[in-house]
Amino acid sequence: MLDIFITSRVRRKIIVVYAKYPDFRTHVRGLAKLIKEDPGNIQRELKKLEKSGFLLSEKQGNTKVYGANKEFPIFKELQSIVIKSQEYSERSKRSNNQ
Repeated sequence: MLDIFITSRVRRKIIVVYAKYPDFRTHVRGLAKLIKEDPGNIQRELKKLEKSGFLLSEKQGNTKVYGANKEFPIFKELQSIVIKSQEYSERSKRSNNQ
């Protein structure tokens, strides 16, 4: 369902991860491994999401680590949308399997 509103597959996956797990922090390669996407595409989307204020980053040695900005003005709303859309998808799958 989120694919209708967030058309970038990579951006959608990133938003889902950080909305569902707001304390999660990782670097580009760790996120690439988790969501099974190309690190170059992930890095581009992370920069966009950081510029928008949804994500924060900090340097840890030579690595940039990203985490959710829980103070982002619409963070709670995005989080709610992600959770509701996943619940809706699960219900739809269950009803289609019956």
